Amino acid sequence: MKQTVVDVLMYLFENIIGEDTAIDPERDLVVDQLEELGFPQHEILRAFDWLEDLADVQAEAKETGKENSLRIYSELEKMLLDAECIGFLIYLEQSGVLTATTRELILDRVIALDVELDIEQLKWIVMIVLYSHPGEENAYAWMESMVFDQFVDYMH
Repeated sequence: MKQTVVDVLMYLFENIIGEDTAIDPERDLVVDQLEELGFPQHEILRAFDWLEDLADVQAEAKETGKENSLRIYSELEKMLLDAECIGFLIYLEQSGVLTATTRELILDRVIALDVELDIEQLKWIVMIVLYSHPGEENAYAWMESMVFDQFVDYMH
């Protein structure tokens, strides 16, 4: 099975980042550990770059304050996210889990991955972005229960 950068991110988050463990001081150790688990080095390095870029993008993010606005998805976004994924993002925003700002951060990170995502992968990306975005603790907790409980149902 081909391991992708999304698989690396999911593993990192579930086993390292989600435990409030700092990655930077142990980066070489973590890279070695991931390689031993069978993840390709180039995908591991892309995952670390993705996480570093997430921190940079979030530092520059500003709350838009434009609630109830209509988001038109670009052709690239529609190539990377199918109708189910886009419907899920709309549901999260309408439910108050995502703000316009967090939605845009998520879309930025989806484009940075440049791979088609399925709904389960998108849930992980949403969870990672919410975890690392200040003030989104409740939204993160909700997403965490959705990802790990698997019984939460949503409507489009």
